Amino acid sequence: MGRQLKLNLFIYPGGHHEAAWRHPKSQPERLLDIRFYQELAQRAEQAKLDAVFFADGPALESNVQYATRFRLEPFTWLSAIAVATERIGLIGTASTTYLEPYNAARLFASLDHLSGGRAGWNIVTTGAERAARNFGLDEHPPHAERYSRADEFVQVVGKLWDSWEDGAVVSDAGTGVFADTSRIHPIGHAGEHFRVEGPLNTPRSPQGRPVYVQAGSSADGKAFAAQHAEAVFTAHQTLQSAQDFYADIKARASAAGRDPEKLLVLPGISPYLGSTEAEARALRQEFDELTQPEYGLGILRKLLGVDLDGLKLDGTFPEELLAAAGREGSRSQLLLDTIRRERLTVRQVLHRFAGARGHYAVAGTPVQVADEIQQWFENGAADGFNIMPPWLPGGFEAFADEVVPILQSRGLFRTEYTGRTLREHFGLERPDSQYSQQLQHTLQLQGASV
Repeated sequence: MGRQLKLNLFIYPGGHHEAAWRHPKSQPERLLDIRFYQELAQRAEQAKLDAVFFADGPALESNVQYATRFRLEPFTWLSAIAVATERIGLIGTASTTYLEPYNAARLFASLDHLSGGRAGWNIVTTGAERAARNFGLDEHPPHAERYSRADEFVQVVGKLWDSWEDGAVVSDAGTGVFADTSRIHPIGHAGEHFRVEGPLNTPRSPQGRPVYVQAGSSADGKAFAAQHAEAVFTAHQTLQSAQDFYADIKARASAAGRDPEKLLVLPGISPYLGSTEAEARALRQEFDELTQPEYGLGILRKLLGVDLDGLKLDGTFPEELLAAAGREGSRSQLLLDTIRRERLTVRQVLHRFAGARGHYAVAGTPVQVADEIQQWFENGAADGFNIMPPWLPGGFEAFADEVVPILQSRGLFRTEYTGRTLREHFGLERPDSQYSQQLQHTLQLQGASV
């Protein structure tokens, strides 16, 4: 079997188009019903997808007036999905800025046990400045400081997950020994941001540790991903941009001493499907016509960091305004590059980013969408994709029913699961505890000295 696509269902309340909840094909009345999400995950599992993914953020979006931009806490929701499914992976977002390592380690270890080894951690530093005031802080930590904390955070969580070696749980009723405490280790971490004694109070999880996922494409984000991530979520509007990112992040991983094949690059794609390309484009236009400019302009102000008052919707962006845009971050740069490259009007930009917040939106027949996925996959741009349906559930059902079978018939995607854990789906090894590795190294040194 040749190289296979990795496909995740990225679940956003209502769908990824900002106006999805207004469309007659949507089901906004079910957005707080766990059965809605369980059914979506079951449908994704029937299609043999690798995982479902929930984004999160520790603050209410200011534009919730116009769109379904509330957040459901991922651990609770994914736990409920875990008991309704058997194989599909469960990736949830947790912030290294607004959590503590010990709590995060317990939550993910518990989800991994509960699901039989299907947990993945989308590691974010949180970009929303207003989150700070929900945690007793006067201001949001600077970008570089957040990544410094994130680097140490991941190190601490990894030590905690490794603090129980495999085989530490003996459960020997005859001797009365439940756990071999020689295989349970305090971590004694004392660093710049954290002091954590350990060990974790939860035994080693089925995957050894959940899969590390990361979603930042800034310079700091790419450096972090090269060091830690096993899968990277990213956004690109063109094949060339995706290829450039793919080559860069793989080279960074290699320079960090890692196997670049063990770092999966998974761009987002938001498909609009029709029996003809014209029908698919008309479907996308239906959603775009439901957008409200106030919502989109709020997004642009946040991304660009400039005043947009007085701009005409059907006029182009003044160059002096684009030159003044000074927000840091990969999504802001993507927006600026798109505006300059295509000379888009304000309204066109609003529609472009309404579909998937800067991720690649494609309208076409199932064959055309499958062709696009294959082109990116086979030409150094992606190892797979986060599927971002414009609306739910129909937008995903169409993809599962019409695009997945084409990819399967081309030998690009599995027809059956061959493993039970997310690591197995992604083709990633189960890591040994670093403490058992240290013991083996010590024994080898002792043997060599005899």
